[in-house]
Amino acid sequence: MKQIHRFVGNSNRFLGFLALSFLLVSVTSAQDTPKLTDPEIAHVGVVANQIDIDYAAIALEKSKNKDVKTFAETMSRDHSGVIEQATALVTKLGVTPKDNAVSQSLLSDAAKTKEMLNSKRGKSFDRAYINNEVEYHKAVIAAVRDLLIPGASNEELKGLLQGILPALEAHLKHAETVQEAFN
Repeated sequence: MKQIHRFVGNSNRFLGFLALSFLLVSVTSAQDTPKLTDPEIAHVGVVANQIDIDYAAIALEKSKNKDVKTFAETMSRDHSGVIEQATALVTKLGVTPKDNAVSQSLLSDAAKTKEMLNSKRGKSFDRAYINNEVEYHKAVIAAVRDLLIPGASNEELKGLLQGILPALEAHLKHAETVQEAFN
């Protein structure tokens, strides 16, 4: 019990573990179910980007740390841009994003993460936010690479997903750089 308390007490590692585990379970569950359709893939993409925009909004409101705020501004701007690109593409293709189990799982976990982030203050918040961002980007990169790109049947949708991977990888590197200051 003492080891569990120590692990849970280290909220940064626990948060990262939960975020990564949840997204990997979501991807695994999605792979065990029928293949996602392009409208479902589009919905997952929009939801995943909106979640990170929501996390950034919390950071911009709560953090006093310049590096955390700069990172959050980047997340808000870049992920809003991806949503705009996805919206333009689905409009062009005449596709309506479709809700699905993966999107719902992401939203459910995001609600818990937002609650946890909102409960933190100061350096504890900054550490929790940036650790979540590192794990979230690792999981999203894996989901885009291993689930969404292979599942997309429309070449333009596949191209959009392939095109955002470098930005997601740059976000991960940026988050890891900021994270170094807190560990």
